[in-house]
Amino acid sequence: MVEIIPSILAADFARLAEEIAPLERGGVSMLHIDVMDGHFVPNLTVGPPLVACLRKTTKLALDVHLMITDPDRYAPAFIQAGADLVSVHQETCPHLDRTIRMIQSEGAKAGVVLNPATPVGTLENVLDLVDYVLIMSVNPGFGGQKFIPRALDKIRALDRIKRESGLEFRIEIDGGVTTGNLAGIVRAGCEWVVAGVTVFGAPDRVARVAEMQGIARGAASVCV
Repeated sequence: MVEIIPSILAADFARLAEEIAPLERGGVSMLHIDVMDGHFVPNLTVGPPLVACLRKTTKLALDVHLMITDPDRYAPAFIQAGADLVSVHQETCPHLDRTIRMIQSEGAKAGVVLNPATPVGTLENVLDLVDYVLIMSVNPGFGGQKFIPRALDKIRALDRIKRESGLEFRIEIDGGVTTGNLAGIVRAGCEWVVAGVTVFGAPDRVARVAEMQGIARGAASVCV
């Protein structure tokens, strides 16, 4: 089943509880939280205190995406604050195997993220260990960017490796997802779809998620 995962980067931070509650009632199971440090990416966002506040507000799984230069130092704090899933960038982890195992030992699912210019082959030796792989379909740092089509090739490559090797990691995408490109994303093999502006920019967010879920269901049985 394809999951639509709203990204709170596009939400109204002054009204987060109000923004999230209807989505939870509407069947969303996970929220995506982008953490940016102003070093690895040219933007600053949130820290563990906001995750702790969200944990008190919602029962949804919290998918924390660490766009930071020192994930080994800060991942435990986000997990302690309530993160259920934590993803780190391959580009920031010189000891990626150890970082993944650390996140899992702290009690969260561990994901690895690839920037648009980073090839899938860099994950060859950890795909049997990770819980999920997140493909960036924009350059990280800001919401509302245009989708980079070559991300689909990475998804297809990961899906092929997954099936041929009998692995169970999930494939996630983040960046520029719209109702117009969603079907192609799902047909390529993506299972978790992060959407920020497309969800929170809609007048009726619950209806938009339902629309996206319908598109995903229609595309899920089609192989490319």
